[in-house]
Amino acid sequence: MPVIEKVIEKVRLDRSRHAAPQVFEKLREAIVALDLVPGTVLARAELAEQFGISQTPIRDALLKLGEEGLVDIFPQHATVVSRIDISAAKQAHYLRRSIELEVVRTLAQQPDPATLERLRAQVERMVLVMGPEHYSEFVAADQDFHRLMYEAAGVAGLWDLVRRMSGHVDRLRRLHLPTEGKTAAVVQDHRAIVDAIAAGNPANAQDQLRAHLSGTLSQLDEICARHPDYVVA
Repeated sequence: MPVIEKVIEKVRLDRSRHAAPQVFEKLREAIVALDLVPGTVLARAELAEQFGISQTPIRDALLKLGEEGLVDIFPQHATVVSRIDISAAKQAHYLRRSIELEVVRTLAQQPDPATLERLRAQVERMVLVMGPEHYSEFVAADQDFHRLMYEAAGVAGLWDLVRRMSGHVDRLRRLHLPTEGKTAAVVQDHRAIVDAIAAGNPANAQDQLRAHLSGTLSQLDEICARHPDYVVA
């Protein structure tokens, strides 16, 4: 069975919505999850057949993926899932860390019981999906934890910005996730962040957040050594 068919065989588009954004989200999700690994060829005709649509929305979705650097488009030739750009990953990490340090500081200055309850519930959701058979669910729960903080701080739009910029670093994190003890460490980090916010300690909340976000990039050399064909400096 072709790679594309394996990834999207169960997809049914919502015909009440535009097709291109749905195709974009599905392909982006598969790329970030490494279901579509670097080097995978994305043929318009094959994608159009699998989604049951014309090639025009496929083209639009691929162009948007190209804008995020997740595919390399070679006109009149092929579209290929890009390798993980280490420079882009580092820049996305810098952006996210800068924003989230202010987010947790804001939340810790005036701890809100309802926000704390939502964050703690999200951590418990992560605990339920820590096993290797649930990596996709764990990643989604992790992302939701951070998104909730942005929303609570009143800067939900910045989460959308960070997400658009984070395709490369998110793929690095996915490569790092199977490391023994990694999911447990993420859960522990999240609990520490929530506890610091609840204690009304902005400085400690920032320290916990900084340590949490540095986990994957601190292991960059090891990740690259294990997956040399997936990355580019």
